Amino acid sequence: MIFEKTILIPLDRVGVLIGKAGKVKAKIEKICSVSLSIDGQTGETVIRGVGDVENIMPFKAEEIVMAIGRGFSAENAMSLVQEETSLHIVDLRQFAGRSSAQVERIKSRIIGEGGRVRKNIEDLSGAKISVYGRTVAIIGDGTQLKSAVNAITSISSGSTHGKVYNDLQESRRRQKLDRLQLWEGGNILE
Repeated sequence: MIFEKTILIPLDRVGVLIGKAGKVKAKIEKICSVSLSIDGQTGETVIRGVGDVENIMPFKAEEIVMAIGRGFSAENAMSLVQEETSLHIVDLRQFAGRSSAQVERIKSRIIGEGGRVRKNIEDLSGAKISVYGRTVAIIGDGTQLKSAVNAITSISSGSTHGKVYNDLQESRRRQKLDRLQLWEGGNILE
């Protein structure tokens, strides 16, 4: 099986993808058993599977490259190596149309003053969030992604921050209750 995928990332993110002395690139290549060919002039990144087929993780490498391209630090993007963690990208144009002024307004609502809204959503959902260009990228497990995507969608659609925070808190309470019931249920069976 030969895997090859080309991803275009913004030029200002190429340095982050390569890393100081090529360390980030080398780490991705080693962990995912891929080779990365990065064109510093265009931002075109070619991911190729190399080595033992059982060790190749090309889709994780693709997610990591995309996450860095969408504004995440290399450290946060590398969390995608964990099996249950994935990347979700929300294109804000689906809420604002082609109006760049509307996209900027929505981005401002998601980020909040001093980044407070974004930080609150991260804290309440457990996901990591990056607002970059016309997109909001989210890293987390399935439950975290669902909570964060719902919050971003609600804010982008005009919901108040208070309602979004209440929804996130309620979702977190339900998750804790579900985990508690699973744990208690496990003890009953023993």
